Amino acid sequence: MGPQTFAQKAIARAAGRPEVTVGEIVDVRPDWILSHDNTAAIAQMFYRLGLRRVKDPDRLVITLDHAVPPPTPRHAQNHAEIRRFVAEQGIRHFFEAGRGICHQVLSEEALVLPGQMILGADSHTTHFGWMGAFGAGVGRSEVLALWATGELWLRVPESIRITLEGCLPFGVTAKDLCLRIFRDLGADGGLYRSVEFAGNISALSIESRMVIANFMAEFGAKNAYLPPDDSVFEWLALRRARRTGEPVEAVREGIAANALYPDRDAVYEAEYHYRLDELEPMVACPHSVDHVKPLREVAGVRVDLAFIGTCTNGRLEDIAAAAAILRGRRIAPNVRLLVIPASSEVLQEALRRGYLEVLIQAGAMIGVPGCGPCMGNHMGIPAPGEVVISSGSRNFRGRMGTPDAEIYLASPAVVAASALRGRITDPREVLEGEAVGHCSPL
Repeated sequence: MGPQTFAQKAIARAAGRPEVTVGEIVDVRPDWILSHDNTAAIAQMFYRLGLRRVKDPDRLVITLDHAVPPPTPRHAQNHAEIRRFVAEQGIRHFFEAGRGICHQVLSEEALVLPGQMILGADSHTTHFGWMGAFGAGVGRSEVLALWATGELWLRVPESIRITLEGCLPFGVTAKDLCLRIFRDLGADGGLYRSVEFAGNISALSIESRMVIANFMAEFGAKNAYLPPDDSVFEWLALRRARRTGEPVEAVREGIAANALYPDRDAVYEAEYHYRLDELEPMVACPHSVDHVKPLREVAGVRVDLAFIGTCTNGRLEDIAAAAAILRGRRIAPNVRLLVIPASSEVLQEALRRGYLEVLIQAGAMIGVPGCGPCMGNHMGIPAPGEVVISSGSRNFRGRMGTPDAEIYLASPAVVAASALRGRITDPREVLEGEAVGHCSPL
């Protein structure tokens, strides 16, 4: 066999073949098939075609996360239809409203593992690249086909490699790295590419790796990949063993044995290098994710609503950074700060560690774990003319439900500092020496 990228190896494994070539179209059998609140719409199409039973219900994973709790009768009816479908089809891997955002929940449950493939009816399914899994978003009709047949065709993507060196400095996060990449290469710089990271990945926390793989969806990536290491195997093994009752070490060995790594001499379409220690806080300005500027160039812009959450940045590390900035302080009088944990596990741990108390005392609102106002159909929507600073992933016009609002994207640390001052603010100005970077825990 010739040298293979991660994407080639993962697709070959899912296709049951020794190797595949770039550009080739192959039929794959993914390990997992994901859907969320869109499950009802897919099920309606499924039944209209005369189909009655899904091919393999044990490979389906369904969450309720996009509008939880349901804000309207229409959303409540949608959830009710999904629950009926789950019961009719005997789907075991179903996570109710309040458990959290699909990508975070599946990671915490250690369902998806390194080297596996997950195809999901959500563009941010690239998320699972954090652990070295092949995750790709597909359309609703493709998920229907997967339900019916268990298989789907994929074109083997070209791959690009991004090598990271050094360590993130004080006040700079994985979100800033991603925004810098978008600025340099454009929002379509990874279009239908396998974006494979290399280099000093061990300098990044598990949660920071999740940010990178998840956010690559906004780079146009077909999938993202960060090579898994011992910290990834341990993180997953502890959770899987807790769920299955198996010995942790045996689980860890099995997970590590199935991990995939690109060959040293694999061929990449393009290669880029970034020194983490040379990065600075970045902000995506309205109305495009690649309209990115260094924070220093937009500092001082008025903020009305600050939002910390979403599948990109609603994890414990993010909430901890916000708490570090807001501890003993109050947000600006004309600002609302909304914090929505990505999962019930994150919520409970943030409560146990006292982060939520700090945020509430600072004037923040805490939401139910889920997607919140990110896509504009749930609570927390801005008013016309308001300015939002968000830790989310998208800022195109109308993304949060209000076409006349302006959305800036930044790290949770920047969002918290901006809520404190009422204007876009560098968190380093607030903390003056306290660690916010994600190379080491807060």
